[in-house]
Amino acid sequence: MQIPQLPANELQRLKIVSEYQLLDTLSEEDYDNMTSLVATICDAPVSLITIIDKDRNYFKSHHGVPFKESPRDISFCGHAILANEPIFIIKDARLDERFIGNPLIEAASAIFYAGVPLINPEGYALGTLCIFDHKPRVLTDSQKYALITLGKQVVNSMELRRQNLKLETAKYELTKHNIELKQFASHVSHDLKSPLANIISLTYLLKDDLKGKHSDSSLEYLEYIEDSALILKDYIDGILLHYKADELLKAEKEDVQLSLLTEDIKQLLLTKNDSLTHSGQDDIENINKSALTQILINLVDNALKYNQNEHRAITISYAEEPKFHKFSVSDNGIGIEKDKQSLIFKLFATIPDKNRKPSTGIGLSTIKNLVNKLGGEINVSSDLGKGSVFTFTIAK
Repeated sequence: MQIPQLPANELQRLKIVSEYQLLDTLSEEDYDNMTSLVATICDAPVSLITIIDKDRNYFKSHHGVPFKESPRDISFCGHAILANEPIFIIKDARLDERFIGNPLIEAASAIFYAGVPLINPEGYALGTLCIFDHKPRVLTDSQKYALITLGKQVVNSMELRRQNLKLETAKYELTKHNIELKQFASHVSHDLKSPLANIISLTYLLKDDLKGKHSDSSLEYLEYIEDSALILKDYIDGILLHYKADELLKAEKEDVQLSLLTEDIKQLLLTKNDSLTHSGQDDIENINKSALTQILINLVDNALKYNQNEHRAITISYAEEPKFHKFSVSDNGIGIEKDKQSLIFKLFATIPDKNRKPSTGIGLSTIKNLVNKLGGEINVSSDLGKGSVFTFTIAK
């Protein structure tokens, strides 16, 4: 007996199979009608619709047998999906070297087999529509044609299910996004009023105060204006990032050099007293550069913002893992209290602290959402007065 080999695209095939959500589901009349019809047309005691899982054949519909699955390593269908033929036929398994000694011959009297691979529109074999008989035989041309045609109908039914599932997911995401958008708009419209009012009123006070004199309060007023302006800047940056996140996910993957990316960020954000370095592997292969750049810009900008040192030092590190790209952004800033670290990734969550510049609570929440949609995770490790390390991954 020969154990069927795995298709060259097996990992991707299994991922596609999961999209149909057919494994371990209840019987459905449409599929049962299909196997009953096939058994009648081909005068076969057993007919099956099989979905080929990692280690088993799952029978979405089973006519003539009481069980719903069998091991993949002894399956006839495992050979059928490799045959690259419209229909795979074994006239007598007892005489075929691929099946001699197969336990299905003895246990289930599986002598004759005919299977049509269920090939989806992308070319992946999901399983088979097949029949078994307990004796050697042949199929007429009309029976072969019927089996092939009904196999196409099974694929059409599965594909309709898949598209409906995608529509349901899209509907759910759209509803969720609309709810978040309403909350977002409500918070932004309300919170923007206060810093704008501060800018206007403090400007008037400054003008009055500077008429014919200079006082210590003048600098204080200017600092208030600066803080309010920074809040507005953060809101604008956060809003832009929030709405740009989905577009970033659509960008094509490409190769990136961390040294060049670090230099670009340095030119964009740093002053002459600051330093931004990189460590680890320089070449990063096949990654969404647009999304990665936006994530790093946000984290570096935060590292600069929450840093009271005369020399602000930041390091971007990269390490390649088997399934992920792993990055970290470390700084020598003010740090984050342990009990506050879980809050910083929540939308509109802020940390009240007289030593900390005001925050909108938008940027890190959007970054976390972006990282999650890229198949990764983000977390922070921090000590007050020593600095923080933000670590995130992106799936390959």
